[in-house]
Amino acid sequence: MSPRGSGVFGALAGAAGVALAAYAAHAATGEAQRWLYTAAAMALVHGVLLVAYVPGGPRLGGMARLALVAGVLLFSGSLVAAHAFGYPTRLAPVGGSLLIAGWLLVALDRARG
Repeated sequence: MSPRGSGVFGALAGAAGVALAAYAAHAATGEAQRWLYTAAAMALVHGVLLVAYVPGGPRLGGMARLALVAGVLLFSGSLVAAHAFGYPTRLAPVGGSLLIAGWLLVALDRARG
């Protein structure tokens, strides 16, 4: 994934995070509200990282961006889909693992650059 593409995705994730938090605050209750707040927080935090992250190297940087984008989609998307459509949240742990891996790849990339 290109730096430009991950930056655009990060900005969209940030906007989605704000919208999800607003929806959770005003329209959701109980377990759905907790899921949506968690999805919003993950989208916001990782969206900021994707916007701000300028990779030191193309290989690790690209892998980090890809892991982070996939992680946001799978983690936050799984929680939103559970609320909106009643889907199971079984992809959330995969997404969370990808987010952790993405952060570790960012650390490796920074350490090498």
